[in-house]
Amino acid sequence: MLLSVNIFVSLDGVMQGPGNPDEDRSGGFDRGGWLVPHASTHTNEVVESWFRAADAFLFGRTSYGLLGGYWPKVTEPDDLIATTLNTLPKYVVSSTLTDEEADWSPTTVLRGDVADEVRRLKELPGGELQVHGSWKLVQTLHRAGLVDVYRLLQFPVIVGTGKRLFPDGSTPATFASVDESSRVLPGGVVSLTLHPTNLGAIAAGAYTVEDGRSATVLA
Repeated sequence: MLLSVNIFVSLDGVMQGPGNPDEDRSGGFDRGGWLVPHASTHTNEVVESWFRAADAFLFGRTSYGLLGGYWPKVTEPDDLIATTLNTLPKYVVSSTLTDEEADWSPTTVLRGDVADEVRRLKELPGGELQVHGSWKLVQTLHRAGLVDVYRLLQFPVIVGTGKRLFPDGSTPATFASVDESSRVLPGGVVSLTLHPTNLGAIAAGAYTVEDGRSATVLA
């Protein structure tokens, strides 16, 4: 299966607590719910397109608890996101969660080495294994080079603090945009689909003046 990371981010890269003030107050975060005033039918259409591609889900412990405490309560049969989340296989990375506590069926708890477990899942038949939220897990998957595609909705707001998708110390990487899936939505929200092209180093260059002309020199 292809592994995708599907994330809401602010202009300054924050992904913490987008949907509710009490969603994630870890680290003293008190600016949750920043996404909601900018949500629209256009952003909903993009998010639904993400879920249509899903065959299974992979979560960190915290996001599993947050989403599992919300979406099973949504019983409207026409709600695509709820139906998909509530019926497809779910995998949660945790060394403390018991099988009894992982009651958002069908769920499998992954207790081994994260990278090894995810490599095994990617070898299973299917189209797409999706990660939503799961900040700490995303960092691990990025460092291991296991992410095949990032789908981002970047909202026109600066949160100013909180967990960032790529915090200081992240492994350097470069990406290529999938043009047909990347666009600016009404209201200024940017939808991006990015494929990693290089992990561990980034290209560099310099602007110089040669014979009175500005020139670009790549390292």
